[in-house]
Parts: sequence; structure tokens; C-alpha cells
Amino acid sequence: MSTSDGRGLRESATFDRATIAAIQHAAETGVYDIRGWGAKRPLPHFDDLLFLGASMSRYPLEGYRERCDTDVVLGDRHAERPLHLSTPVTIAGMSFGALSAQAKESLGRGASEVGTSTTTGDGGMTDEERGHSKTLVYQVLPSRYGMNPDHLRAADAIEVVLGQGAKPGGGGMLLGQKISDRVAGMRTLPPGIDQRSACRHPDWTGPDDLAIKILELREITDWQKPIYVKVGATRTYYDVKLAVAAGADVVVVDGMQGGTAATQEVFIEHVGIPILAAIPQAVQALSELGLHRKVQLVVSGGIRTGADVAKAMALGADAVAIGTAALIALGDNDPRWAKEYESIGSAAGFYDDFQDGRDPAGITTQDPELAARLDPLQGGRRIANYLRVLTLEAQTIARACGKGHLLHLEPEDLVSLTIEAAAMARVPLAGTSWIPGRTPL
Repeated sequence: MSTSDGRGLRESATFDRATIAAIQHAAETGVYDIRGWGAKRPLPHFDDLLFLGASMSRYPLEGYRERCDTDVVLGDRHAERPLHLSTPVTIAGMSFGALSAQAKESLGRGASEVGTSTTTGDGGMTDEERGHSKTLVYQVLPSRYGMNPDHLRAADAIEVVLGQGAKPGGGGMLLGQKISDRVAGMRTLPPGIDQRSACRHPDWTGPDDLAIKILELREITDWQKPIYVKVGATRTYYDVKLAVAAGADVVVVDGMQGGTAATQEVFIEHVGIPILAAIPQAVQALSELGLHRKVQLVVSGGIRTGADVAKAMALGADAVAIGTAALIALGDNDPRWAKEYESIGSAAGFYDDFQDGRDPAGITTQDPELAARLDPLQGGRRIANYLRVLTLEAQTIARACGKGHLLHLEPEDLVSLTIEAAAMARVPLAGTSWIPGRTPL
């Protein structure tokens, strides 16, 4: 409980200062808050899990002499050309419009340097992104903004987006100040006007129709490209089963810590479930179908470190995707822009107004002067460095657990620090064999 300057003042846990400010803002303006980023409330997360490193009952691997591989194949269920990636850490879909062209190019350069994939987003594929991305996943979204059959064929995989962790059940937003002539041209909409993406696809009404749509995508791409299906983490067990039944080669599950360019604050903080709770549900669904590791599972939503990568894979994921962390690696919230953040009413470490187009770092903007601050060559190097660190950290942990491949990590390598995380992740509470709801105390 917070107190103030020794006078015994007591801050309410229910009506804290952020809540009071939000109520006052709503009362003064009559407008609800829209922002970027992901959930900021404390949630059960990978920090609540620990690895059981090897000692006597397990032997660790020697880092200088014994291999720990990190490669992964995605989409080999039906596609003739599945993706072969050197690291299981991929770049999540983020649109041109939400991000500057320089940011999209940087992500492509960085991902290509370390042998992984990046992903388009709403609004289509830019030449910069395709030209600098060795492996590019093309998203098919409800809005159809920028949808182009030629881009489907130019991509290396297709991702049908049904939901996003920050706003499952809701559509996207791109406010008018970010709708430049180029963005508007790609989306065939007027410049300077707010754009709202649909919350559901107009081409199908359910899983049976989705199967038809996936078949169409396979025919357009001559059965070459893997088809992903992405869902926001909510009723994950059922969503994964239906995605597989519709024909997905890869299922992407995005937890509520996943970021967004713009949506309502109330959506970000109150809809969806943490990725920690979603992964075991997805693995259960795939296992019951006999397709775990055959239909690959990619998870996202709050991946920050190699430890997060290793924990996600130990719970059963085949790969992870990063979004917010990639923007931070590019320079988002960098203290070098502290004065400029303050000039627009924010601060380094707190900036989340991705929707307003005034990003001093030149990442979430379409302002030509601000965007020019981001050098794609330097940005690409920073992304590549960060991806390498994530991979090396995950390898370090896997070796300590005696595993010769990241995919060999398993739930048995994990314990939980809290009862809540133990129940969600379905691993024992540390120091016990108790998994709440699954084993006797």
C-alpha cells in the first residue's frame, strides 16, 4: 500500500492514481482511451516458472563441445515448401501503417540475418519488406486492406488472422494522422481518415467455410506455401482443434500480453487470457488429435528473453513470435528520446501512444521526418543482435537441462513459483509434485 511523504496518506488499492486519472479523463472528454502496446496489469507469466537444471539425475551438456540445435521446420503438414528456420524466434505481424517503412525494412533485414521469418500485417506487403526479408509470412486479415493475390504468391507462407491477443473479438484501428498517401493507396481508402478493420472475416462464417478458404489459398499458391491460422488466446483448446480441422499447417496463439498498434484500453486489459494459460490448452488439443509437433504451434504475447523462449518451448510450443520486444530492440522507449517523449506527455519506458503517429524513435509513425530517424541498416543490426541473444540464452538453458535441441525441452523440466501459474501451466509447484487441479496435494 502506497503512502505519501510521511503524513500517513493512504492510496486506495481499488482507486489508485492511474484509475483516478482515467475516470477524470473520461469525465472531462467523454472519450475512451485508445493506446498501443499490450496489457500492463500484472499477469501470471513465464517469470512464475523456473527450470530444473541438471545435476545428478540429469547430465548437462558442455557448451563448448556438445551441440544444442535451434532449427525448426514450420508447415510440413500439407505444404510442399515448409519453412526451415535457424532459430525458433520469429517476428510477429505488424502492419505498414502502424509501423514506418523503415521499421518494416529493419525487421526484414534483422530476421534474414539470423535465418528466421518476419510477417506483414494489415495493409499489405511493401517492396522494402519483401526485398529485405528472406522468409516472409503474408497475413490475410478481415479488413482485406492491401490484399493482393500476387503478394500471396510472392510470400513464403500465409497466415490467416482470426484474432489477436491484445483484442480477441475486436478489429484493428489506424487513426487518420497515420494514413499517409502511400498507406491510403495500399489500402484503397482516403488519406487522413480513421480506418477501422473488421473484427471477423467477410469470406466465411465458421470453421467449415474456413476450410474452403484455406483450400482456395492453397490453390492460389499451388500448394507450395504453409498456411498458418492465428487466434487470440481465449477458448484456446476449442479454437486450436477447429483451426486444425479447417486444415491449418501451423497454429499461432497470441496471449493477452501481445501488443497492438491501437485499440481501446479496456480491451487490452480485460479481454483474453495470458499466454501461460493458453499454451497447455493448445498442446492438449494438438495431442488429442495426434498432431502435436506435426501441426506446429507458434506462441506469442510477452516474449522478452531467451528464458521466455525456452519456457514456451518446454510447455510444448515449436516456435515463438515477438512484436513489442522487437520494437524495443529497434529503439522504442529509448532514453535518448526522453525530452521528446516528455514534450508529448509521455516518458521513456512508458510510451504507448503508437496510435498518434508522433513516435520520436521513428518506428510507429508515418511522419517523414520522424521516420527518417530510424536507419534500416542499424535497425536491422539491432534486431539481429537481439534475436541472437534470445537464441543463445535459450540454448544455454536447454544445455543446462541436458537437452541437445530446444525442441527436447519438456514440461518435466519446469516447476512453478505460484499456485496460479502451476495450475495454468500444468507443472508442479516448486518443491512438490502437486499440480493444482490435476494431482492430489
